[in-house]
Amino acid sequence: MTDKRILSALPDRAVIVIRLMVGGVFVSEGLQKFLFAAELGAGRFLKLGLPYPDFLGPFVGATEIICGIAVLVGARVRLAVIPLLVVILTAIATTKWPMLRDHGFWAAAHEGRADFCMLTGLVFLLLKGSGMWSVDCARSKRYDSILRDGDVQE
Repeated sequence: MTDKRILSALPDRAVIVIRLMVGGVFVSEGLQKFLFAAELGAGRFLKLGLPYPDFLGPFVGATEIICGIAVLVGARVRLAVIPLLVVILTAIATTKWPMLRDHGFWAAAHEGRADFCMLTGLVFLLLKGSGMWSVDCARSKRYDSILRDGDVQE
């Protein structure tokens, strides 16, 4: 391997790694809000003092599942990331911010590491998009082909 290859920026195929991490975590968390509603869904939202926990728990869970799957397959990733940003920022504000205030930086940093990784991954995907190995890329190539050839085939 040459130094040029090692030091160069490779095509955005590696975006799939971030998509798999972020999408996988959100799908898993969304499913758990249904499977363990008393601990991780409506019951947790009630404990946190959030309004309408019986609605909010399933709503957030469904949002995490639907948007997480979109991120996993690379479909409309930039749009799917926006509701997930709202979810993760709300989670940080309602759980990690009080911990920072009450227990200090290190306790909040330890407990919030996954949330901050998800936040960073979401911001990355918002800025970068879905990458080469995605439904978005396949759709874009098909659209470009239609524009180039003028041939619309369903």
